[in-house]
Parts: sequence; structure tokens; C-alpha cells
Amino acid sequence: MPTLATTIDGLTFPNPFLIASGPPGTNLNVISRAFREGWGGVVAKTVSLDSTKVVNVSPRYAKLLSSDGREVVGWENIELISDRPFAAWLEEFRKCKDMHPEGILIASVMEECRRDAWEEIIGRCQDAGVDGFELNFSCPHGLPERRMGSAMGQDPGLLAEICSWVMAVAKRPVWAKMTPNITHIEDPSRAALRAGCHGISAINTIRCIMGVNLETLRPEPTVEGHSTPGGYSSTAIRPIALRMCAEVATLIREEFPDRSLSGIGGIEQGADAAEFILLGADSVQVCTGVMKHGFGMVADMKRELLAFMERHGFASIAEFKGLSLDFLTSHARLVELQHPAASSGERPTDADWSGDRLAEQSVSLAR
Repeated sequence: MPTLATTIDGLTFPNPFLIASGPPGTNLNVISRAFREGWGGVVAKTVSLDSTKVVNVSPRYAKLLSSDGREVVGWENIELISDRPFAAWLEEFRKCKDMHPEGILIASVMEECRRDAWEEIIGRCQDAGVDGFELNFSCPHGLPERRMGSAMGQDPGLLAEICSWVMAVAKRPVWAKMTPNITHIEDPSRAALRAGCHGISAINTIRCIMGVNLETLRPEPTVEGHSTPGGYSSTAIRPIALRMCAEVATLIREEFPDRSLSGIGGIEQGADAAEFILLGADSVQVCTGVMKHGFGMVADMKRELLAFMERHGFASIAEFKGLSLDFLTSHARLVELQHPAASSGERPTDADWSGDRLAEQSVSLAR
């Protein structure tokens, strides 16, 4: 029988399904629920030393529904990092490790561009017993005036310096969480890995405006008639996340073969996880899916991933990690590989498109 157990950066996970930083990891109560339900690990909601500057608004979510209105395919949030005191978090980190000594607890941290602040937050979280760190260089909204989140992640030079500060004091594995709101995700990923980080987490949410209410003419989510761009997540972003994870995985394979990747973005089924692992992820993280379906969804995902592995004869995650990367190539190479019949008139050229048959012809070219 295949096993979902996997070891990443020296940490042994019972399965590769982790809670991503956000509301499903916002306090000890929900983190404990995640461990009881069988998640492989939890990345807690992002903490900072001074939570008094963090003030959330409500409403802070907006949804994009399928055409029949029955499925949430996109989700926007304008939620900030944790508004709970750092001292309270340290106490809950300690309690969590007492209650779940085998559970892998990752602290997500974000700070201002000060070496002393990063050294302090890493040191105090380590003393509280966390198993690892995820550096939040990726939140697309909130606190830009403090040069936090994606304001750091979009600057590889600054990111490298901060990672070097962290690695000078960290005694646990460190992952750097990347923003997708950048042209080449390989650039900040390379900077973090060169600075010594053990792995990369990718991706965080995509900066967006969900829509405009055509009755009130106000963008959503609306707070006292006003809004602000937020982070887009859920199943609609999965293709973008897969592409960016493949780019990071290729970088790791070619330049940092001993480092890891945790894939994030629209994962709600075991099949989704299989795709990320095939494109080079060691683990996968879920946030919005849990907010839509609850913590119990992990049971189905584990069963579905095991069924996939059994169907293909894979005994472990390592046996199929990155296998699909070998089949990504350039467009020029696709032309070389294409069967001669496909270029001999069986498929339409630009001159063959018909105004009367455009939709039909488009479908014929899709798979």
C-alpha cells in the first residue's frame, strides 16, 4: 500500500496536506481542530511583534460564483495578518505543542525592515517550540506603509538581506513564501534560497478587485461605501499557481536540489494535490478550501491522493514528485514534436477561421 508520510527539511509529516496561513490557523482552537481532523501540519496565521497596528474591517471577503450560482470559484479577502497580541501567540504555540507533540506547527512571521525585529520574532517563536518558519513576503494588501508583505517579496535584494538575518538565528527549517504579483517568481525565490532558506512556499493570493455592485456602483467588498484591492484565491487561481510552482520547482531542480517547495493555490481535492506534486511540490497547503468546506475535507483529499498513487503504482510522494516537469518545454520544441498530420491542413490555420463557426472551431482545438 502507498504511504502519504513524507519527510521535508528534516520534518516528518504524516501526509503532505498542510493548513495554509490564514483564518483556519488563527488561534489554538482552530489549529487543534486541524490536527484532530488529520491534517499533516499547520502554518499558523501570520504574527508580528506589534499587533496594535493591525485593524481588520468587516465585511472583508467577496466571492465569485459560477454561472449557475452554485459554486464559489473565486474568493477575495482584504484581511490583515493576526490582530492578536504576540504574547498570546507564544503561549498558544507552547500549549499547542504540549497538546499535539507530533503535530508539525509552522509559525508564519512578518516584520518591518529591521534586523532586530526579525531576530526577536524568530528567537521568541523558537523558544515557544514551533517546528519551523514561513516568512511572509507575499501578502498583497495591508501594511505597505510599513514595507511588509509583498513590498518585501517584490524586491529580491531586500528579501535576500532579510532572509540572511533570519538564517543567522533560525534553528528550525525556514520557508520563504512568495508573492505571485511579480513578473518572474524565480528571482525572489532564488534570492531566498541563496540566502540559505530551506524552502519556498508559493503562491500567496493575487491582487484583485472582485467586482462592482451594479445597483450601488460600489466595488466589493464594500466597507461604508468604499473598498480596496485585495487577495484573490480559490479554484480559479490554480492554473496560475501550478505554472509558478513549476517555475520554482525547475529553479530548485537546476540550482538548489536539496531545497523544498510547498505548493499553494486553489487546492480542494486529492487530484489537485497530485498535480502540484507532479510539478515539483513536496507538500501542499490549503486555506480558502477549508473556509469553504471545513476541516473535514482533508479525509477525502487523503483518500483521493492515495487512490491516485495506487492506480499508478507509486509507493511514496517522492516517487512521483516532479515527474511532469520533464514534459514542459518551449513552443519551438512543440512545433518540432508535433505529428506531421497536424500541420498538413487537418487543423485550421488563421486563414481558416469562420465567423459562423468560431465557437465550434475553438472547441475543436481544445483538450
